[in-house]
Amino acid sequence: MAGASRGVGRGLARALGEAAAAVIVTARSSETGPRTEMRPESIEDTARLVDAAGGHGHHYLCDHRSERATDSMVHWVLRRFGRIDVAACSVWSGNEGYDGERYPDGAGWGTPFWRRSAEPYLGFLQAGPLPALLLARAVAPSMVAARTGLIALVSFGTEDYLGDVFYDSAKAATNRLALAFGQDLAPYGVTALGLSPGFVATERAQDLGQDERATEGPLYAGRALAALAADPDIAARAGAVLHAGDLARIYGFTDADGTQPERFRVGP
Repeated sequence: MAGASRGVGRGLARALGEAAAAVIVTARSSETGPRTEMRPESIEDTARLVDAAGGHGHHYLCDHRSERATDSMVHWVLRRFGRIDVAACSVWSGNEGYDGERYPDGAGWGTPFWRRSAEPYLGFLQAGPLPALLLARAVAPSMVAARTGLIALVSFGTEDYLGDVFYDSAKAATNRLALAFGQDLAPYGVTALGLSPGFVATERAQDLGQDERATEGPLYAGRALAALAADPDIAARAGAVLHAGDLARIYGFTDADGTQPERFRVGP
């Protein structure tokens, strides 16, 4: 689970733990090293939550913006465990430095593109789409050889404009990667797709006082992924961007509080 030290990635890891899976938790934040934005969450924390949920948690420190680091992590996993059944990328660093009102460049959420410097744009692409590409290309060879596997890219539905040009563009790029991966991998028995949660009550949202706007917890998307991974007809969903709320009504799972939230609008 890439990007699983906190947020939606942690929810994905926990839900697979509920399914008794061995889950490798990867991200940049560790108890033994630097943590992004000095936040308290770590990959070790998430691995312990996987154990508590009934799975087997393992942690690996990895900067998923680096091709070399991502390849090294995948090679380690294959050497130790022999195969990768599910690879999910929830890496998103586009909100680093956002204080609830302003990004580091001084722009607020939704600032018109002609009033904003273009310099941060590359950073947004490196915040999500690039890690998704690097993880998929690293795990694809082993899945293709086995002719089975699921690659899930966590993003957000981009049927409509999301309200911020950089955020929208990055999420749309991730969703397009899911479509492309799905097309390229389908002939080899491997399924790639996009997974879209709603507005999630992540640790960051809570710290910024935005959790009241949230309609779901991180575990909701995780249970969506677990349901997809267990679906014998998953190949029919290749390339699609699937909403957690829609999947809940198809597969019958609930959020941690027993509800089935529907789609919700985006926010920073």
